[in-house]
Amino acid sequence: MIIKEVLAELELKDHPVAKALYKKEGFKVLVLGFKQNMILKEHKASVPTKLLVLEGAVTYKNEGTITTLNKYDELEIPVNELHEVTALQDALCMLIQG
Repeated sequence: MIIKEVLAELELKDHPVAKALYKKEGFKVLVLGFKQNMILKEHKASVPTKLLVLEGAVTYKNEGTITTLNKYDELEIPVNELHEVTALQDALCMLIQG
């Protein structure tokens, strides 16, 4: 019920909501919920990560590049690359790390 929890919690927040869907040593899957215009501020991934958009649309911004990701689009996030994610519309994403 993690996705439902993210969506319910998102209704009360003014920032993106993330919860672990699956976690094992060296590997995890996170569900990330956004309302339109929410920003996941600049940060770096310390492990190889893939961003998958399940619903909605987001932009992925790194040094000098902005990539729009729509429903079912995916993107590899390089380790230690400074980036941010902004919701173009309400969005539900999955982060696969490890």
